[in-house]
Amino acid sequence: MFAVWGKRHLIAGLGGLLVLAGISASVISGIAANASPAASAEVNWGLSFQEEGKTPVGNASAEYLSQYDACYAGSPEEKVLYLTFDAGYENGYTASILDTLQKHSVKAAFFVVGNYIETSPELVKRMVEEGHLVGNHTYHHPDMSSISEKSAFEKELSSLEALYEETTGQKMQKYYRPPQGKYCESNLQQAKELGYRTVFWSLAYVDWYQDQQPAKEEAFSKLLPRIHPGAVVLLHSTSKTNAEILDELLTKWEEMGYTFGTLPELFEKSEGKS
Repeated sequence: MFAVWGKRHLIAGLGGLLVLAGISASVISGIAANASPAASAEVNWGLSFQEEGKTPVGNASAEYLSQYDACYAGSPEEKVLYLTFDAGYENGYTASILDTLQKHSVKAAFFVVGNYIETSPELVKRMVEEGHLVGNHTYHHPDMSSISEKSAFEKELSSLEALYEETTGQKMQKYYRPPQGKYCESNLQQAKELGYRTVFWSLAYVDWYQDQQPAKEEAFSKLLPRIHPGAVVLLHSTSKTNAEILDELLTKWEEMGYTFGTLPELFEKSEGKS
């Protein structure tokens, strides 16, 4: 969801991010729940929050995504949350986030890029050691929907796999999150053919501007009313606010009756219903 090489690049692709964070449902008004992108058409993942406490409408339906081993939310009948972090670079907050996750016995997924593994190998090893899933956010964080050649698409994923295995001594689990939420139908098919499950999200907020970090109250105003059963929550590990509020946030969600699941559990449940 953000560029890799420095703060000055963070603005890239933000036109679609306001929508995915739930800022303006009007931007995606008119998109039907069963909408599906054309094979070559670029799509920015977007959400429309229509009812508090309910799964938002995505710009592709759960049924459409499932044929490509992709998803954006779990069962609306189960008060289970799936916590994910996008990690494009280390900003000094991941250790604190890992401490909090350990305190709450929550297993999260961290979608990392090549730069992250290269500069923060010990943190990646800690994620693995503490039972978190490390997912593929591509090596260079490009707009994958603009890559038409299958070999180039595959290289972005396989290069990160190789670096991860070299760093941790383990095979990377095949969960993929498109950079900036940009995708097209051919992307989904290519990822599936490579054995990947594509993971979008059903709750996010504007937490990536380093010089405009949201206040605690602002973060809670987005993350508490919009939480819903089966939510796949996207946070950025680069966010100072997220690191500061995570303990209280998890506590509040737990007090609301939510438990936490893992992405393998999410897909296992969804595949069991298909």
